[in-house]
Amino acid sequence: MRILVIGSGGREHALVNALAESSRVQSLFAAPGNPGTAKNAENVELDAGDADAVVDWSAQHEIDLVVIGPERPLVDGLVDRLQENGIAAFGPTGAAARLEGSKAFAKAFMQEHGVPTADFRVFDAGDVEAASAYLDETGAPVVVKASGLAGGKGAIVCAMLDEAHAALERIVEDKDFGAAGDQVVIESFMEGVEASVFAVTDGEHYVLLPPSQDHKAIGEGGTGPNTGGMGAYAPAPMVNGPLLTRVCREIIEPTLKGMSDADTPYTGVLYCGLMLTEEGPKVVEFNCRFGDPEAQVVLPLLDVDLADVLARTAAGELRNVSIRAAARHAACVVLASDGYPVGYETGFEITGLEEAEQMPDVDVIHAGTARQDDGTLVTAGGRVLSVVGYGTSLEQALDRAYAAADVIQFKGKTLRRDIGHKAL
Repeated sequence: MRILVIGSGGREHALVNALAESSRVQSLFAAPGNPGTAKNAENVELDAGDADAVVDWSAQHEIDLVVIGPERPLVDGLVDRLQENGIAAFGPTGAAARLEGSKAFAKAFMQEHGVPTADFRVFDAGDVEAASAYLDETGAPVVVKASGLAGGKGAIVCAMLDEAHAALERIVEDKDFGAAGDQVVIESFMEGVEASVFAVTDGEHYVLLPPSQDHKAIGEGGTGPNTGGMGAYAPAPMVNGPLLTRVCREIIEPTLKGMSDADTPYTGVLYCGLMLTEEGPKVVEFNCRFGDPEAQVVLPLLDVDLADVLARTAAGELRNVSIRAAARHAACVVLASDGYPVGYETGFEITGLEEAEQMPDVDVIHAGTARQDDGTLVTAGGRVLSVVGYGTSLEQALDRAYAAADVIQFKGKTLRRDIGHKAL
């Protein structure tokens, strides 16, 4: 197969690494990719937001499967455009991707189909007075969310009522998240432990990947603003067999059936961001793609030909496919730029990378990096690198990840030192 991976972040580097191990892959491309993907794929200068360019290039280069990493091109309907031109694509259509593209849609969908989630109300940006009055009525703690895509940063957990009003002002009046704040979701705060469960599905059949746990906040102990993710580990021990059975029966299956009944069958990977509450698992959010940094710890654990699984998914042939996971643990520590997620500088030289990559049972995944003309690797984003360690235990995997992370240096390097502490 000739496969094109769309995207330039850590998730896409992890996908390229996993796909490169497939005996079915003849040629592998990444658009636009990053310095890390260049090791196993040919980077291509394509704008993921330009559907015509992606379709034309894929047709000209006889691509057998397009794997779309980021959420924006999925929500914008890139899968639809590729399928219309006879090109197989892994991911949901634009209509199905609304489960991530609109939190307001997702919450209404869950309410209609009995999928457990937090109580909520949706307000248009023009109804800020009504939203403010609702906050006064419900009190705190509460979660205020921009409904649209906000790079994983649009959900604001508010312990106090004044924080909730400030969050509403940030979303609606200050437009901190742009058009994503045209609608606001206000939902009750859920107590519990967060976990991520991924289901790869052809719209009817599905298989589960190893459960994981992300760490969204920038600060240790879950403090500070939300980010795209500061670290993850897998498998998540709190997601045991009985709990997974509940997730399948109460969340994944009614969601797939509801999407199918609405003539918008969901294919690709359904990311279920969960809160494990005393009442059982509840949905915090759905995402329409592999998580980042969860992909960095989940994909390396799969004892399966990923290219074959993704191709079968796109072809609607997932029946009788099973997923096996290796009996090991993976832990990821994200190295970020100082100031992320609010504001940060880039262009700082990265050192120690080769030494870290040579350490046993360690992978270094690129996200916000760039290669200068003289070959120097520099920072080029908020989340710069994901350092992944593997081991026979979570503790061993974390030790290896942190040892390698400490070898890598760049000006303003920021990381959390408490990844995986809840599981330990």
